[in-house]
Amino acid sequence: MNETDKTPSLTGRRRFWFIFTLLTGTWTMSISQSSLSTVYPTFMRDFGISASTVQWLTTGFMLTMVVMMPISPWLLNNIGFKKLFLTVLVLFDVGSIIIYFASSFPVMMVGRLIKAAAVGVLFPSYQSILLTITPEEKRGTTMGVAGLVMGSALASGPIISGVVLKFTDWHGLFAVFITVATILILLSFLTIQDVMVNKPSKLDLISIVTLLGFAGILYVVNEIGKPNVNWTFGWVLLIVSILAVAYFTYRQFHLETPLLELRVLKTFNYDLAIFLTAISYVALIVVTIIFPLYYQGVLKVSPFVSGMALVPGAVFLSILNPLTGRLAEKIGYKQIMLLGMSMIVLGWLILALISQELNLVTMILIAALIEGGNAFVMMPAVTLGANSLPNELISHGTAVITTVRQILGSAGVAVATLVLSNVTAAQLKAGAPTLTANLQGYHTVFWMMLGIEIMGLLLALLLRDGRQAKK
Repeated sequence: MNETDKTPSLTGRRRFWFIFTLLTGTWTMSISQSSLSTVYPTFMRDFGISASTVQWLTTGFMLTMVVMMPISPWLLNNIGFKKLFLTVLVLFDVGSIIIYFASSFPVMMVGRLIKAAAVGVLFPSYQSILLTITPEEKRGTTMGVAGLVMGSALASGPIISGVVLKFTDWHGLFAVFITVATILILLSFLTIQDVMVNKPSKLDLISIVTLLGFAGILYVVNEIGKPNVNWTFGWVLLIVSILAVAYFTYRQFHLETPLLELRVLKTFNYDLAIFLTAISYVALIVVTIIFPLYYQGVLKVSPFVSGMALVPGAVFLSILNPLTGRLAEKIGYKQIMLLGMSMIVLGWLILALISQELNLVTMILIAALIEGGNAFVMMPAVTLGANSLPNELISHGTAVITTVRQILGSAGVAVATLVLSNVTAAQLKAGAPTLTANLQGYHTVFWMMLGIEIMGLLLALLLRDGRQAKK
């Protein structure tokens, strides 16, 4: 048994290289998650598949992630972080190799799901590790740097994939992932070490099975608005999935050592942090999905221009993340998150109140305002949530936050897309010109997002002051 009296500490160069390797791995996996959509037309041509089929590379990835995220605390407590991180990198590497050599779409899908399992474990785990190895008074700055890394991945993902595809085919993109992952595996043997106290416990298989309910709910949500959906199956799956999640929740409160410690939900500031990080993430993800549609559908720009138009906002988000962490440590998390939610609300308010067509530069500036507000909310909310919990529950807390954020973010995109398509279709049916119908659809989405983000602003007002709010 590897259990010790206290969590091992990291200082100096050892800490730098530990964090460097950890965040480089996270950055690489984040790019792998976000950059693939640019290659979908090529996959459709090479494998002779439809748009609905290739979309499973995203849907399947997301469903697998949401199942693996709640398992991450058990893995951290039982395997040790060095073994876990190496395993995640190896799985990511193996998945990339399978995709590189895939001769058919099903084989590619297998590789994609293996990578999704790795990412689903790493995303909550890296936050837990950073929070664990950092003193509470410095967590804001550390998580700000983590936000910088994730934000830069969002900005550079389409650029990297675009550059690689300019000089080679889609195999080249996965060759890059294979090369980076292999280097990181070798580097991890020298830089990564166990930094959490092991607390071995029995793996509850029933809890793992019922976790599939989260994937079921997310699957049904993402089917909303699609044509030719079998809603008899959909409703049955939704009911069964809700019952599975309900039993999972009940079981966690009655197990001596639960798979996921849901008693973290009894802490008030932590509960608010969950919803604040999720609501800010909904704003961010809707911008990255809906704005390019606006650019192409209303402003009639090319897909390349619409993709590049997202880069300034993502860069602004990346730059602000470290600054917001430091500010949160100096003036308080509540004040920072109130500022961030105000920026997000202001962005959607401008969009909702201006009924006419906006030019590309104005839309880019508004996107930057909303994404900049996200920098003041999402990572600070994760840090505040962790500060509200005992150290031994941080891994469980980050797993819950990450899972809820993923589900609500996906639900937000699905609902926004459904509202957009239905309102636009209704306007066209009523005889409105195409541009007018499109604008009405987008403005309905803008008003909906404004309402959601106002709720987030009200939640920020309820935050309790103080650097630590533990019960």
